[in-house]
Amino acid sequence: MSFDTKHIRNVVLLGHPGAGKTTFAETMLFESKTIGRRGKVEEGNTVSDYTDIEHERGNSIFSTLLHDTWKESKINVIDTPGFDDFVGEVVSSLKVADTAVMLLNAKSGVEVGTELIWEYIERFKAPTIFVINQLDHEKADYDTTLEQARNRFGHRVIPIQYPLNAGTGFNTIVDVLRMTTYVFPAGGGKPEKKPIPDSEKDRALAMHNALVEAAAENEEGLMERFFEQGTLSEEDLAMGLRIAIANQQIFPVFCCSSTNNMGSGRIMGFINDVCPSPAERPAAELEGGGTLACDPAGDTTVFIYKTVTEPKVGTVSYFKIYSGVLRAGDELVNANNRTAERFGQLYISNGKDREPVNELRAGDIGVTVKLKNTHTNQTLNPKGNDRRIEPMHFPDPRVTVAVQPPNKNDMEKLMKALHAIAEEDPTLILEQSQTLKQTLLHGQGQLHLEIVKNRVERTQGVTMDFIRPRIAYRETITKMANTMYRHKKQTGGAGQFAEVHMRIEPFHEGMPNPSELTVKNTEIDNLPWGGKLAYLWCIVGGSIDAKFSSAIKKGIMSKMEEGPLTGSYCQDIRVSIFDGKMHPVDSNDMAFMLASIQAFREAFTNAGPQLLEPIYNLEILCSDDVMGDVMGDLQTRRAIILGMDSDGHYQKIIARAPLAELYMYSSTLRSLTQGRAKFSLKFSEYSPVPNDIQQKLIEAHKAELAEAHS
Repeated sequence: MSFDTKHIRNVVLLGHPGAGKTTFAETMLFESKTIGRRGKVEEGNTVSDYTDIEHERGNSIFSTLLHDTWKESKINVIDTPGFDDFVGEVVSSLKVADTAVMLLNAKSGVEVGTELIWEYIERFKAPTIFVINQLDHEKADYDTTLEQARNRFGHRVIPIQYPLNAGTGFNTIVDVLRMTTYVFPAGGGKPEKKPIPDSEKDRALAMHNALVEAAAENEEGLMERFFEQGTLSEEDLAMGLRIAIANQQIFPVFCCSSTNNMGSGRIMGFINDVCPSPAERPAAELEGGGTLACDPAGDTTVFIYKTVTEPKVGTVSYFKIYSGVLRAGDELVNANNRTAERFGQLYISNGKDREPVNELRAGDIGVTVKLKNTHTNQTLNPKGNDRRIEPMHFPDPRVTVAVQPPNKNDMEKLMKALHAIAEEDPTLILEQSQTLKQTLLHGQGQLHLEIVKNRVERTQGVTMDFIRPRIAYRETITKMANTMYRHKKQTGGAGQFAEVHMRIEPFHEGMPNPSELTVKNTEIDNLPWGGKLAYLWCIVGGSIDAKFSSAIKKGIMSKMEEGPLTGSYCQDIRVSIFDGKMHPVDSNDMAFMLASIQAFREAFTNAGPQLLEPIYNLEILCSDDVMGDVMGDLQTRRAIILGMDSDGHYQKIIARAPLAELYMYSSTLRSLTQGRAKFSLKFSEYSPVPNDIQQKLIEAHKAELAEAHS
């Protein structure tokens, strides 16, 4: 069955781990009679968390596309993981959803995972409703959770419901939009509607009036009727809420116990009646400018928001139709690489179960298989149309490991497996580092990388080890030094002869030329790895022919690519060539290059050599009760605390720390805070390594060289 755009609702379930998203999704499917029996996360039989690894871990790892029907609407539901290691699944789901449903745990309130997700809700300008879930828990606290939400997300958070008896025995919800009370039977399901108790009428009426006023204030006609009548009709109220929610002017709050199937039906009814269809959302932004309205009468445009590879199936592509109608058998052209793709089969999805359909209309979300040259973040159109939906932008990685197979012969197989997963997961970056001479895997956290490791070993049958990545140190100097080096080699026939006199000194922008040298030529190069080399030719009288200048510079550069201290890149050095000797027969480019290498190495060791390490700015968001532990841990990592600030009801710690001390920091932070913290890293600068650490690194490099030559 194909649904009209106006009867489609695309909803994404969001929340901190443990908020109950997967159970809520299961209850939605059950309430709509899409499934006949509710599964349980702990029993590993829910429709959403269907992979082996999710069954083993007991929580969501991947986003899952589901659908049900409610009244005349098709509701596409995307269940997402709560851990911020899998934020890519959240970003891709928000991209194609039209309404976000943020679940809050009534026991824990607004948690740090909620804070992280909210940043993306604001980026996508997603209409949002809150669901305070798990009101049946003995420590459920609706009022505190609501207060935290309003403190963090503002006065636009407006309750539509509140529980009458939160905690053990919870079964009653007061609905201030419909001014009625829902009393649920012991097993949950369809509630009995009852009048609001006299003891609650004043509270309910005050909340109802606040809701009516909020719905009216953004629509002039409604505001006039509100002032005239003192209230709004049910139709006017629904219209006002629809406008306000679509424009993020109201964030309604609902109540629920998804475990006991209490409240989900009312929420689904609200999604059907009030939440926006794809046609009521702003036109999609196109790459390079312009927009595209969600119109089934337009040319077909399909955006791939997620790609996975399944055994025996191959590539499975999840997509949203932004315009037009897509029919089984249609051929479209990938606007990113110009290749034609045939949509041989179209499916609607409930987890691993897929139902074939003949067509899907603008705004709908579907699945296809075996697209050959199309991947996540790509757009397809009819031939002759090359418009591209603005791609998703994913957060930078926060953790890095080096990878290697136990057996070097398996390296090619391992790389193939990792490339395949990185193609599916845009938050995972695979890098062959020439600088560190290692294969690096960059991800969102240790859990993210562990899941990748598990997938590689399980699906490809190749094991891999995570090892600590080397640090990209830099080498420089702190004072001036002069040296000379004579290269002389005679082995029969033409020999080699070159003598180079060199001065090296620290370089900084705007420094004057050496006063006692005559500078004939200056070259200042931006080095590929950062920093600069200033190369001054100061030969007077022709002691070295200028034609050898390039060879001398080449020798210096070759040594700067593998510095004398630890083999790291050198930077921010000025080299002046001020004297030397040559031979009319035996001098050549090779001789001068070799002489300059040795001269530079000797001068460098006499010029106060200094190892530099990468320093990162670190921003941590955590609760008050774990702040001391977090700061204590930072002090063991040579971190400098730059400041502290409050952010909502969380504390923000701003610090600077050496990258060498931050290996697997995400797992330490999670352990310290029981997962109630988040952090971000950003490169700041290179800074001198403390002398004792520098000596250890130099000795380790010497030992490594000795072992390599033994």
